[in-house]
Amino acid sequence: MDEEKRLQRRKRLMDNKAYQTMNNLTRYMDRYYLDALIGFIPGWGDAIALFSVVPFVYFSSRVIKSIPLTLAVLNNAFRDVLMGMIPFFVGDVIDFFHRANIQNMAMIQGFVDGDETIIKQVNQRAWQSAIILIVLMLLIALMIWALISFGSYLYSLVASIFSQSGF
Repeated sequence: MDEEKRLQRRKRLMDNKAYQTMNNLTRYMDRYYLDALIGFIPGWGDAIALFSVVPFVYFSSRVIKSIPLTLAVLNNAFRDVLMGMIPFFVGDVIDFFHRANIQNMAMIQGFVDGDETIIKQVNQRAWQSAIILIVLMLLIALMIWALISFGSYLYSLVASIFSQSGF
């Protein structure tokens, strides 16, 4: 009975419109190398390719309702964008080999199927994402503090110059 419920849930998830969209995106972006080709658009290619992750994030967060899976999908997508941004077309070459959509699809499929290896991988990537997110928030806070401190220093410097010159 439990196996029958799991198979019904799997069928329902696979019939979902977002799932079909993910399959199509995976086919075009990774199997036909559209992700790598879009990456050649200077300055915008990787940003445009990042939009292909939206159905994966929607499916993992709203349909499956799994925070670890969503974090793992985002981790994979941002890693792909970061590697694609390496200059001098090195990132575009990497995009031919690093197929984030195929990896995201495999993680989602394995998660839906209850594959223990995939679930372990998802949880590891989720922890990595959470740690990176905390580090980034700390760096952002540090940057804000540095900018405020620098702005305050510049203000006091300019104010002292004007006060000494008699303005």
